[in-house]
Amino acid sequence: MRVLIVTVGTWGDVAPYLGLGLRLRAAGHEVALTTHLRFAEAVLTHGLHHHPLPADPWHEIRSPQGRRLARAATAPVKLGRALRHFQSFLPRLTDGLLEAVRQGADVLLASSLADPLCRPVAEALRLPCLGAYLQPTAPTGAFAPLALSGCRSLGPRGNLLAAHALRSLTSHAFAPAVTRLRRQLDLPLRHRGATGRAPRSKVIYHGFSPVVVPRPPDWPAELQVCGYWWPPRPTGWRPDSRIVDFLRAGPAPVFISFGSFAGAEATELSALVAEALRTAGMRGIVQSGWSGLHVEGDDILTVTEVPHDWILPRTAAVVHHAGAGTTAAGLRAGVPAVPVPGQLDQYFWADRLVTMGSAPTCVPHQRLTAPLLADALRRAVGDPSYRARTGRIADRLAAEDGAAPVLAALTRLGP
Repeated sequence: MRVLIVTVGTWGDVAPYLGLGLRLRAAGHEVALTTHLRFAEAVLTHGLHHHPLPADPWHEIRSPQGRRLARAATAPVKLGRALRHFQSFLPRLTDGLLEAVRQGADVLLASSLADPLCRPVAEALRLPCLGAYLQPTAPTGAFAPLALSGCRSLGPRGNLLAAHALRSLTSHAFAPAVTRLRRQLDLPLRHRGATGRAPRSKVIYHGFSPVVVPRPPDWPAELQVCGYWWPPRPTGWRPDSRIVDFLRAGPAPVFISFGSFAGAEATELSALVAEALRTAGMRGIVQSGWSGLHVEGDDILTVTEVPHDWILPRTAAVVHHAGAGTTAAGLRAGVPAVPVPGQLDQYFWADRLVTMGSAPTCVPHQRLTAPLLADALRRAVGDPSYRARTGRIADRLAAEDGAAPVLAALTRLGP
């Protein structure tokens, strides 16, 4: 089958679909990934087709509106206002999606952000559309909704009510673009409120492990938790000699990466990281990331991109922003974590790390200080129970095949 995977966002929203796409291609399917032009080279070098979407997520995240969205992550009213910025480029995303589908597809696999736009296209062209999500977004009483996960559970009923309210809020952001798209495709308009005008797929496959997020018992049968879709290493990648020499020169370092999070000034955050490492008496490898970190010192090395599946098993612990992909990579490597969440679903994954015993504590980015980070690092590295528990989680993740349920679904759909 010609499988078109559609995803919107940062590298963390793209990399898992590369892994999934390669598994689908190995099974005989023709796979294309529709995402931002920034990631075209990574897609093409792995032998998948690429169809571009407009908007550069790096610029969007670093824009004043993007930073406002990050700061509004746990405040529903402010989040609703910030989502209005998201509305401004939805029509452009729609045009890119339509162009990609016109080049040929038998089935759509849609990420959570792309799903409301993919549904009308699939309806008009009579294509099957399956959700392929990296986060658990469907309402449940088992935990608070992701964008409010800076708060503790509100109880089963409270969690459900909050989740439905948040879904209505995000649907309002999508509804104008979906209505425009339905008109463009000559589809009948929906008049059942914002949620009805921006529906999600009924069948959704989730690319995370049930070890990390057990499937909520109140989810319908069509929502499956598959296991992780592990991203591949960059084609032809070899470790820089600077990293190899640094690893050989002393004890296992701490790896620090805030990924695509860009909610703080690079100079201030770099100084904070350097002070925390000195206070904790630890060596560190710091990934510059989209925050633009640069930390110097005899026992500190700043790097750019390095595959997590190579570097993390060689470290004593990992400090990260608790994005879904980095959280998974740390668990896969069996190393303890210090999560520093800053926005949206990062609070949810940070809470999971603490709950599973892989991290001693969560240090929200808004309250991050060098003494707090140093103390958390000493606990994560000094107490062997954190590594032991994370190692047991890693063993269970290694036994999973997250792509298998998606492959089975495509087989059921037939040619």
